[in-house]
Amino acid sequence: MPILTYREALNQALREEMRADPDVFLIGEEVAEYQGAYKVSEGLLAEFGARRVIDTPISEEAIAGAGVGAAMAGLKPVVEMMTVNFSLLALDQIVNHAAKYYYMSGGQYNVPMVMRAPTGVGLQLGAQHSQNFESWFVHVPGLKVVLPATPADAKGLLKSAIRDPDPVIFLEHELIYLSKGEVPAEDYAVPLGVADVKREGADVTIITYSRMTLFALKAAERLAERGISAEVVDLRTLRPLDIDTVVESVRKTHRAVVCEEDWPMCGMAAEVIAQIQTEAFDDLDAPILRVSGVDVPMPYAKNLEKMAVPGEEDVYQACLRVTEGHRD
Repeated sequence: MPILTYREALNQALREEMRADPDVFLIGEEVAEYQGAYKVSEGLLAEFGARRVIDTPISEEAIAGAGVGAAMAGLKPVVEMMTVNFSLLALDQIVNHAAKYYYMSGGQYNVPMVMRAPTGVGLQLGAQHSQNFESWFVHVPGLKVVLPATPADAKGLLKSAIRDPDPVIFLEHELIYLSKGEVPAEDYAVPLGVADVKREGADVTIITYSRMTLFALKAAERLAERGISAEVVDLRTLRPLDIDTVVESVRKTHRAVVCEEDWPMCGMAAEVIAQIQTEAFDDLDAPILRVSGVDVPMPYAKNLEKMAVPGEEDVYQACLRVTEGHRD
């Protein structure tokens, strides 16, 4: 099976879908001549031309609005935001238009638009460029929200997102673009709304998504050395949320740690914990623990940034706490 970087897997998905469907096009800042801020659109302009790989002015609201209009007219735009932080300028188009038109038109208009954006903490990018907004989008009925962790999932989920009749927010953590993994050579798609058990275990369930999945898998390896068997559930899609897979795992392990890079207040982890409590409270043998970012704007100083961002050690320590004495 070929080994690709996360970035290359996304590029393959775009290339394959654009070849298969002439209605698919890419629009955004520097996606054509510069080939994308993270080179995800490398080579697409040369193959598909300027009518389907479109550089835009620096106006996120206009970019998103053009995508909404094109989608309503029957095309399948992939709208790229240079970073999710800039999507704030396009929230009216995303929340009040893309997410609402199917409902407000009584089902007459679909909006088959994908909004792709790098997300998450970078390396000393400061408070305004190191944010996670997935919980904002998850809050909105009418949007689907996807955050893949591996190259294989990135490719398969992006293909499904492009084929989906509804608007999809597709967020790619900017620190995993160069991570590598096996990607099937054949044409495939990963369905939206289906979580993946990345590692099976018996003593504790780690529920997470995006870059935190990679930390969870490393923590699970360390836990195994101490005789603790951790199951890692990668949500992959946050809306629709596959709570059934989560609950099934928690009923098996009887313990849960929910992890996110985002701020804790009203975050995705809080929603997952609430649903576990509702569906599987009697199966729990310990309180659910949460691992999240520190509730502060991201510091610029490297040492403070490191303290504000959760990682492998935080997941590991939370699992040790929740499993303490479980064999007594």
